Amino acid sequence: MTRTDLHRAREALNSFVVETPSWGFADTGTRFGKFFQDAAAIDFGDKVADAGHVHALTGCCPTVAVHVLWDFKAGEDPKAAARLARRHGVKIGAINPNLFQDQGYKWGSFGNNDPKVRAAALQHCVDSVALGQAVGSEYLSLWFADGTNYPGQGSIRGRKHAFEESLRALHAALGPKQTMLVEYKPFEPAFYATDIADWGMALLLAKKAGPRAKVLVDTGHHYSGQNIEQIVAWLLDEDMLGGFHFNDRRYADDDLTLGSIDPYQIFRVFHEIHAFAADRRRWPKIAYMIDQCHNEKGKIEATIQTVVMAQELYAKAALVDQQALRRAQAKNQVVDAELLLKKAFFTDVAPALADWRRANSLPADPLVAHRRSGYERVAAADRRRRRQERGLTRGGSFA
Repeated sequence: MTRTDLHRAREALNSFVVETPSWGFADTGTRFGKFFQDAAAIDFGDKVADAGHVHALTGCCPTVAVHVLWDFKAGEDPKAAARLARRHGVKIGAINPNLFQDQGYKWGSFGNNDPKVRAAALQHCVDSVALGQAVGSEYLSLWFADGTNYPGQGSIRGRKHAFEESLRALHAALGPKQTMLVEYKPFEPAFYATDIADWGMALLLAKKAGPRAKVLVDTGHHYSGQNIEQIVAWLLDEDMLGGFHFNDRRYADDDLTLGSIDPYQIFRVFHEIHAFAADRRRWPKIAYMIDQCHNEKGKIEATIQTVVMAQELYAKAALVDQQALRRAQAKNQVVDAELLLKKAFFTDVAPALADWRRANSLPADPLVAHRRSGYERVAAADRRRRRQERGLTRGGSFA
């Protein structure tokens, strides 16, 4: 690794932050059931404690995303939750409304043909905006399970119009420092026509909503073989890329740890961001977030794995010689252009990561440091005891 490469990688790491999800520390599973873990978080206090632990080890996870119905109780002051998070060294990040669990959402939320249900869903999101303002959150992250399962079940255009109307109304409720992120997913739980099925639909809806609405790209929400980095490049060029939900997948929305299946794909995504910054001479404002289901791996270990992998791939992408790449592209030197990416991807950035961690008084290996700390063993014992004392039963599916 050259001195220039070391400098580039360190500069990239200095500006790279990743948000952890509160639900990633709790018991999660599949629609069929859960495999429980003794150290899984029971309540919000546990979640922010775990998030703070991850941040202390990695140095790049200062915020934790929250789910409104899972992390806040009716009647409680949300600022108390923000204070609790700060005591553990983190802040509350993206606010995620819950528009899929209530029985009223059987036929959808913003796309429901019942105006009363649409109004209730909108009010929940407006309340989430206010909650975000109370805790100092910049992002409202929207994912909808809305869609239809059979041809003719609903009006595709009518549901589109309903979404446009609700998203415009929600945008109007945003504070001046808040951004609304619109996520998309091709299928599940809707299996015929998901209302926001791809990045183009999310882009159009965000543009119609207003200037503080952007698109959120979940790396698992794509069909196999889809060119995610091309989607990212287009959204960057349109100034419409607002954020990511990081995970990996073999088939579809598998919610695996980042880079566990195809690290080169995530590298290529990061490369497009670095290339954009080099061309425009400015860094795009992007919210990097994790959204994974750690059903078998330990919650904290899996989170650390993803964070460290994201740091490594982001640093590697910073090593691409952008000037040389542009020269090769201008001359249609296909092999040379490809090899510039491959050279960066296969560069060992461990020295840069070690140097950056030393400079920031962080452990050389966050995963090893976590295992040596005994944090998980202590948490497991404490949480086993508290579950027994509270008579908590564990059942159901997913989160």
